[in-house]
Amino acid sequence: MRILIVDDERPARDKLRRMLAQEADITAIEEARDGVEALEQAASFAPDAIFLDVQMPEVSGLEVAASLPHPAPLIVFATAFDEYAVPAFDANAIDYLLKPFDSARLQRAMQRLRERLASRALQGERAPGAIGLPLQQLLVSERGGTRVVAVADIQWLETADNYVVLHTSQGTPLLRQTLTDLLDSLGKQFVRCHRRAAVRLSLIDKIDLEGRLVLRNGALVPLGRNFKAAILEAVTHRQSR
Repeated sequence: MRILIVDDERPARDKLRRMLAQEADITAIEEARDGVEALEQAASFAPDAIFLDVQMPEVSGLEVAASLPHPAPLIVFATAFDEYAVPAFDANAIDYLLKPFDSARLQRAMQRLRERLASRALQGERAPGAIGLPLQQLLVSERGGTRVVAVADIQWLETADNYVVLHTSQGTPLLRQTLTDLLDSLGKQFVRCHRRAAVRLSLIDKIDLEGRLVLRNGALVPLGRNFKAAILEAVTHRQSR
C-alpha cells in the first residue's frame, strides 16, 4: 500500500509516518506540506490512500479531496477539528481521525482501508474519486512552479495541440490534458460547443450574427454547427429551472 501524508505541521507528519511505518503492508510513504503539494504528489506518486489534514494554507484538505483526478486514492481525514466530519464524509472519506489519535484508532482506519482496497481489487477497480464534491481547482505546471486555477474562474475551454487553454479573468494558462477528459471531470457546468471548445453554461448570453457564442463578459466563443441545437436546448433548460 502506498500512503501520502498531507499536513502543514512537520511534527504531525513525523508522528503519523512513525505510526504507519509499523504496518507491514505499507510499501511506500510520501509527504506533502500543503494542498498544492498534495495534488502534485497525488499525480506523480499515485498513492493508494491519503491521510489528509483539513485546515491548510491556500488549498484546504476538503478542496484537495474535491480536486483529485479520477480515479482517486482513498481518503482518511486526520484533523484536530471535529466540525468538518460531515463534509469530509460527503467527500467520500473512508475515515475521520480526530487528533490526537492513538495506535488503536489508527488501526481501525487502516482496517477500513484494507477492506476497501481488497474489495476494489476483486472488482478490478481503483478507488472512486471524491464523488460528493464537485471539482474545485486544477493544477497547471508552469515554468518555476505550479499554478492553482479555481474551476469557478474558468469561463471557457479551448484545445491547443496536446493542451487545453483555460480562459479565465486572470489569464489563459495551459493544462496538459485532453478536452474530453477534462470535461468528464468538470461535469455538467461546462458544455461542448465546438469540436475544439467548451463553455460554462451559466455564462452564455446570446448567439451573435456570425454564429458565435457571446458570454456575459463579452467574450466570443466558437459555436460549431453540429453543437448549436444541444447548446440551445441546454440554455433553455437552464433558464426554465
